[in-house]
Amino acid sequence: MDDPGQLSEYGKILIIILVGIFLVAMTIMAGRMLSVNKPTPQKLSTYECGEDAVGSSWVQFNPRFYVIALIFLLFDVELIFIFPWATVFGQAEYIAADGRWGWFTLIEMALFVGILIIGLIFVWVKGDLEWVKPIHQRPKVNVSIPSTAYDGLNQATYPLRAYTVQLDDKATAEKANEEMPVAPKIAFKPRFKKPGATS
Repeated sequence: MDDPGQLSEYGKILIIILVGIFLVAMTIMAGRMLSVNKPTPQKLSTYECGEDAVGSSWVQFNPRFYVIALIFLLFDVELIFIFPWATVFGQAEYIAADGRWGWFTLIEMALFVGILIIGLIFVWVKGDLEWVKPIHQRPKVNVSIPSTAYDGLNQATYPLRAYTVQLDDKATAEKANEEMPVAPKIAFKPRFKKPGATS
């Protein structure tokens, strides 16, 4: 490059970057100036697929999403490599030049696809393709009580008493028991404290 007034290749790239930044900035500025701005609580709320945004946004994603995404990328890349291989190595000029060319490329792609199929079989046997993994496990509790004590409790029969309403007035109680049972008096009333209240 003898002429200092001529742009180098890096100068052309710099001009393209600057023009791109300018066009994006002008588009954003035009959108801000021309659009109608009437904010409401509904417009300013977070959009969650048409549902109300309730709760914290810090939620844990199931790790199976990542496993499925990685498996998808694996076979997506496989297709990206198979298409050019089929178009380039399937040309008649290459096969006519040497008859072994077709067998070489076929074995090469069979090895490539075979390695991917081995990976798929490994993931399949491991159970990562199943979304819900059933775990059949009986609960165990380490206690010093023998199991025969539990068997005795479970097999025993216990008498049931008839449900009767106990009210202060005997005549009202008899009438209520004959017609329809009324809820008994509550012996305990829970008290709820407001947050920040001192007792």
